[in-house]
Amino acid sequence: MPIITRRVAAALLTASALAQLGHAWAQGLPPEGSTTLDEARRLHESGAAVLIDLREPDEHATGVAAGARLLPLSQLSRRAAEIPRNQPVLLICNTQNRSRRAHQALKDAGWSNLRYVHGGMSEWARRGWPMVKP
Repeated sequence: MPIITRRVAAALLTASALAQLGHAWAQGLPPEGSTTLDEARRLHESGAAVLIDLREPDEHATGVAAGARLLPLSQLSRRAAEIPRNQPVLLICNTQNRSRRAHQALKDAGWSNLRYVHGGMSEWARRGWPMVKP
């Protein structure tokens, strides 16, 4: 089988597998419970949502989005009461792995006003968006 045909077949199989799994990215949509980095920045900077940075202190030292609330994931269980329930909340970490887990845990605990940011602060920094030292 020519290499181009193998590549096309692999791409079709991958697309099919993603669609069968219901993976939102296969349809061009962010995963359920998440928001895009662009939307998160817009909501945060306009004051329409609270941005909570779940990274640990050594990660915060590299820079945070101005105005973000710092709440390390390691402290979440004892500080969860600090997360507002009466306004939109965006959870962000370095990529989206920890914020996705925190989102699910908080959702299971009764929060209904939050989303996690797909791409996280690593993508924020890669784009050269403004960051401040905490």
